[in-house]
Amino acid sequence: MNALDPAGLDCLAALAEAGSFERAAQLLSITQSAVSQRLRSLEASAGHLLVVRARPLRLTEPGKVLLRYARQMQALRADAARELGTTLSRDERLPIAVNADSLATWVLPALDPLVRAGQREGYGLELIVDDQDFTHDWLRQGEVLGCVSTVSQALRGCACQPLGRMRYLAVASPAFIERAMPNGLTPMNFPQLPFIVFNRKDDMQAQWVAQAFGVRAPRLKERFVPSSEAGARAAAMGWGVAVLPELLARAHIASGALVPLMPEVTIDVALHWHQWKLSLDEPRPVSTGSARQPPPAHTGLMEQIGQAIIAGARAALGEAPPR
Repeated sequence: MNALDPAGLDCLAALAEAGSFERAAQLLSITQSAVSQRLRSLEASAGHLLVVRARPLRLTEPGKVLLRYARQMQALRADAARELGTTLSRDERLPIAVNADSLATWVLPALDPLVRAGQREGYGLELIVDDQDFTHDWLRQGEVLGCVSTVSQALRGCACQPLGRMRYLAVASPAFIERAMPNGLTPMNFPQLPFIVFNRKDDMQAQWVAQAFGVRAPRLKERFVPSSEAGARAAAMGWGVAVLPELLARAHIASGALVPLMPEVTIDVALHWHQWKLSLDEPRPVSTGSARQPPPAHTGLMEQIGQAIIAGARAALGEAPPR
């Protein structure tokens, strides 16, 4: 394989981000024909077709491999520009994938000091949301540089650190309990009760029911609310039973808006942080102390993001699960 042109790699990353040649050209401030020419040159150097020209366009498997490389090169370029005190021609995207429940609870406080400290650094942190069982796919496909995931096995070229366990419990509003299940939630009535579900990937409610009643693959009446915070609010409004992170439910329970159902039944989900290694050095160890201070400024941006995520998660979730 010949040497890969950085401009071609930037084109590939822009195509993956934009989903079309027209929008990629706008992102790069060049013409569509220039985008096509750079992509053809990159494909010739790589010896593979990298993009399927369809609507929407999609990357081939070799294209996904080079996308990972392109994202890593962008992150290293942002680090170099930052250390040299120069300005990038455009914000380099530093995308990471997180699950919605973590985003609704501990991720933003964890990243806040770092984002505030880096507002003038010239890079664009991007948070991509997916189910915690699927965020790892974004990393594997090269779409992101790091992810919060339930997967514990690191990909080749990645580092993996345990974050802690997120505890889930079932809740409902007092009015809903009085109206729909005055005698509580039972093996007899759960199939008739609505459960608030994030999306079709979300099986947390089914897991909780299976554990509570020993039912294999329970079938539930589902009401889809694709937001962690809105799902909690819907439960407080009496829409149905919700299985929420304890961190999110805590304030609603304290105010009396929600009541725990069978509080002895909980589900603990072990989370891990994965990120591509952008140097030969392993990520530095993280203390379990406060996450209020950003990592040292001399470390790379992705390493700073990873260290902030790890420290923030461990502060919010407690002791990390064993490896």
